[in-house]
Amino acid sequence: MSVRRLAEDQFQPAAFAFNAENTVWAEKTIKKYPDGRQQSAIIPLMMRAQEQEGWVTKAAIETIADMLDMAYIRALEVATFYTQFQLHPVGTRAHVQVCGTTPCMLRGAEGLIKVCKSRIHDHAFERNADGTLSWEEVECQGACVNAPMVVIGKDTYEDLTPARLEEIIDAFAAGKGSEVPTGPQIDRVFSAPEGGLTSLLSDEAKTRSAAGKAKAAAEAVSIPPSEAGRAKSTDAETNQSLKTPATAPKEAAKNAKATETQPLSGTAASAAVSEKAGSAPKPLLTDKDRPAAIEKPAQLDDLQLISGVGPKIESILHEIGIFTFAQVASWKKAEREWVDGYLNFRGRIERDDWIKQAKALAKGGEAEYIKVFGKKPR
Repeated sequence: MSVRRLAEDQFQPAAFAFNAENTVWAEKTIKKYPDGRQQSAIIPLMMRAQEQEGWVTKAAIETIADMLDMAYIRALEVATFYTQFQLHPVGTRAHVQVCGTTPCMLRGAEGLIKVCKSRIHDHAFERNADGTLSWEEVECQGACVNAPMVVIGKDTYEDLTPARLEEIIDAFAAGKGSEVPTGPQIDRVFSAPEGGLTSLLSDEAKTRSAAGKAKAAAEAVSIPPSEAGRAKSTDAETNQSLKTPATAPKEAAKNAKATETQPLSGTAASAAVSEKAGSAPKPLLTDKDRPAAIEKPAQLDDLQLISGVGPKIESILHEIGIFTFAQVASWKKAEREWVDGYLNFRGRIERDDWIKQAKALAKGGEAEYIKVFGKKPR
């Protein structure tokens, strides 16, 4: 991390005080913490001071330290450690934070940085001539699927091109930043595919989607040839593996015909009937694969110690006569599949390895569980 110091004295105001609204908010925020722990409020208070003043001044740091009964050096440590705090004056109308992490760089962040240098200042953290704009390069801002992007204030501006960022900067410079739409700057809904959905569409919707993709491609920042070739190959593989709505009925008919030639019985027959009706099958209590039930013992095992078993699942297990770890540990594959279907949590028993957990708990309780798994149950 680079060395972070407070701004020179010539920039520092003589004093700081929260305005009336923020004073009420700060007092309420401090009360959220128990007695003796009020110093934990320092980060939200510093953020509110930065929102009020535009940056964190020395006077603000000391005022907040006094409010929280902290030594000044402790408050200064927080302010200088977290890069979210601006320790020097920034643009009064916009401080543009350009994401420079790998996804954004691959999608054209360097072009955005060039715009900031040409429209604001050659150097990061330096303000333009009017003092209204400044910029910096930052690490990942969490909108990788919409790369490249910038953050201004609390808002993100995504799917940018250099030309679009110029328009946004000009709007903020003119004091019209509030009129700029936030989020994706192309034909995209949040993080949905560019140009709209690409699968399970009607022929008409496919046409619209193709047009949208073409438009997005024309507006997008160019991708390196190596990446473009890889993307083209991936698209071809994907298209080859997917069935379109037009062919789906034929495939479904073929599958149905194949199924009719194979007699079904027991749970398989029940599953086929249920699947045809459009819902997941639930095994019958009279099924031969149902695990053996026992009478409710005087001392029950706490089945919730098995990871994956909560209060609801435990109550259902009790209803079908499962009360002990030993019962669960003895389940064979067919019995596990029956319980999986009855609980309607397909694959949970295998995924969470109930059998191994139950065997350990049945053998030696929590001590054996810790020995086997290296941690306490639940």
